[in-house]
Amino acid sequence: FDPRHYLGTHCYGFPKTGPHRLRFLLESVKDLRETLKKKGSTLVVRKGKPEDVVHDLISQLGSVSAVAFHEEVREI
Repeated sequence: FDPRHYLGTHCYGFPKTGPHRLRFLLESVKDLRETLKKKGSTLVVRKGKPEDVVHDLISQLGSVSAVAFHEEVREI
């Protein structure tokens, strides 16, 4: 979870993620984790800036050969 998603937007100051959306996200992540556990896998969930969290995870795992990601399109 990127803390920057819970700050106000640059245009109008409204929260990018309000309480209802946050609850939906948390419930969705919990459900995904439970589904993955039933299939013998797991889900890593972290809070922080993705560029820092991914770097730390790669350092911890040590044997990462590839990382895939998407970038959110931002309006100017």
